[in-house]
Amino acid sequence: MMLEIPDVLSAEQLQQCRTALEAGNWQDGRLTAGHQAVNVKANQQLAQDDPLTQQLGDFILARLAQHPRFMAAALPLKVVPPRFNRYAEGGTYGDHIDNAVFSVPGTPHRIRADLSATLFFSEPEEYEGGELVVQDKRVKLPAGHLVLYSSGSLHRVEPVTRGARLASFFWVQSLVRQDDQRSVLLELDDSIQALRQQVPDSPELVRLTGIYHNLLRQWTQT
Repeated sequence: MMLEIPDVLSAEQLQQCRTALEAGNWQDGRLTAGHQAVNVKANQQLAQDDPLTQQLGDFILARLAQHPRFMAAALPLKVVPPRFNRYAEGGTYGDHIDNAVFSVPGTPHRIRADLSATLFFSEPEEYEGGELVVQDKRVKLPAGHLVLYSSGSLHRVEPVTRGARLASFFWVQSLVRQDDQRSVLLELDDSIQALRQQVPDSPELVRLTGIYHNLLRQWTQT
């Protein structure tokens, strides 16, 4: 499943984040790369213990918790605290697959990565290149929009040849581990929401909602 989620941030919220990120203390992204990724990763990141990382990460998580589309698609159980990267002057990240499990800094907790997410802070026209390529599908979204995709997908970030690409990225452990099951639940939820708008008094809404929750009950893993 790959899903584009628009308008995670408002224009005002986006500008506040951009201002903070542009003044951030960016470090070599290879400092957080694994043994294989270090050979294909050439970008900048905020340190995970940087107060700005925690401040903006907490803000993003609060926004996502209030975003119905994200909640319906991801069905999040746990989320790795958001991180932030910057690509400029040829910055790139070659083909790789995300780790299966991430440790939460400063805690004993470990989170399985079912879904990967990128939240864009730069407008597409502000930089050249920098497309997120997931299984040969190219993604370059407006600022404030988010893309959600399977963490098991082969993906890369194309070189940025002009300007700078700012983004946040993080991983989600979903209540429903299987991608195809999440897709079925999202399609069913979309149908329920559409019916609720068209025929709010339909008795079929009760039946379909019950089917949704019974499938969720059957497929949930905690």
